[in-house]
Amino acid sequence: MQSQERPFRSASGEPLALRRRQHSASCRELALRRPRLQLRSLSAVTSAVWLAAYGVFVLSENSMVLSAAIFITLVGLIIYLHFVKIDQESLLVIGSLGIQLTSSYASGKESTTFIEMSRVKDVVINEAIYMQKVIYYLCILLKDPQDPQGVSEVVPLFQSSQPRLDCLMEVYKSCQEILDQRKEAPQSSGIK
Repeated sequence: MQSQERPFRSASGEPLALRRRQHSASCRELALRRPRLQLRSLSAVTSAVWLAAYGVFVLSENSMVLSAAIFITLVGLIIYLHFVKIDQESLLVIGSLGIQLTSSYASGKESTTFIEMSRVKDVVINEAIYMQKVIYYLCILLKDPQDPQGVSEVVPLFQSSQPRLDCLMEVYKSCQEILDQRKEAPQSSGIK
């Protein structure tokens, strides 16, 4: 199993690390890691909220303000870590089976989606205009069951990390190598 890791940047300039593992000729795992939550920034936000609550407490002399601030901060932190902050997004492409998408949250929770290869039409890099900027994103085009030439759904990849085009190109090429093997397999078996 070959494994390599390269540094990249997100569309917003945040550092990313792309780890590429080749399990076999038709199986690759591509994972984008973002920096972990820094204790310094977490402490700063918590301190700011608690200081503001203390200021309100001093003015109003109501202890419920402090209790509410602590409760809201803790609940907000749990929600942020469990549902918002994604540390890693990975793409496992297995030529004969399909594509598995996994998002790993800061709390340790993982969200996984599997797309059968028979439903995959192609993997493409798309572009969108967002806030006067052109951003690029990788997506999977799913076949339309009624129209084999049509597309029924577009599944965007790496939505949280939003890597720049240079990183997307590397992931795209890796996916296309496996998809091309799948496209060539039926043709070569018919020649024999």
